[in-house]
Amino acid sequence: MSNPLFDLTGKVALVTGSTKGIGRSIVEELARCGAKVVVSSRKADACEQVADELKALGFEAIAIPCHVGKKDDLQNLVNKTLETWGRIDVLVCNAATNPVYGPTSEMTDEAWDKIMETNVKGTFWLTNMVLPQMAELGGGSVILLSSIAGLRGNTTIGTYGVSKAAEAALARNLAVEWGPKNIRVNSIAPGLIKTDFAKALWEDPVRVKRAEEKTPLRRIGDPIDIAGLAVFLACPASAYVTGQVIVADGGETVC
Repeated sequence: MSNPLFDLTGKVALVTGSTKGIGRSIVEELARCGAKVVVSSRKADACEQVADELKALGFEAIAIPCHVGKKDDLQNLVNKTLETWGRIDVLVCNAATNPVYGPTSEMTDEAWDKIMETNVKGTFWLTNMVLPQMAELGGGSVILLSSIAGLRGNTTIGTYGVSKAAEAALARNLAVEWGPKNIRVNSIAPGLIKTDFAKALWEDPVRVKRAEEKTPLRRIGDPIDIAGLAVFLACPASAYVTGQVIVADGGETVC
């Protein structure tokens, strides 16, 4: 028997960066809850493959490629979604970039701009495009992917962390601005998750062992660990939750 608290039947969910890793897991689980889903990432063939696999399972899905650092791409993403299904009820801003590793003192202007354009400005653009139509629908849910790197200092991915702290702050401000329109905006701050994005960390036996030992659950995360939280935030189950940064890190940051 279905639970109405986790029922997204008739809703449309748009998930950026949803052809692999956390984004793919999120788009799959939203589809399982009944949502019509939009699969999006930079490569059209990857989008089509994931959408086809979802449709083969009986879910409703469309593929719309998009580079989230390009405003025209984002507008096309929104326009095509609305042309197809006429609404966007759930927006998950998952796509992000981190092209360099190292201290902020060694960051070039170009690398700084790329991280901020994609992770922060792209999210700012996309939310501004989607939120007005959500208000017209009478409500919705927006989920921004932050990171525990945005909660504490870091000598390796510090600039990425700055961008993720900015996204968490953006979620809080949007929650205040759009709450009166029954729109909830939250962010998720994952710890180390086993994705291609973090492969350099979890493929190193020494580093992953160190990470597991300092995490109370004694393991790094899997994409499904974040997808479950995203489903909660998208569904009526979280109807009274907004403006929050919810940490999913196996307990790493409480130590």
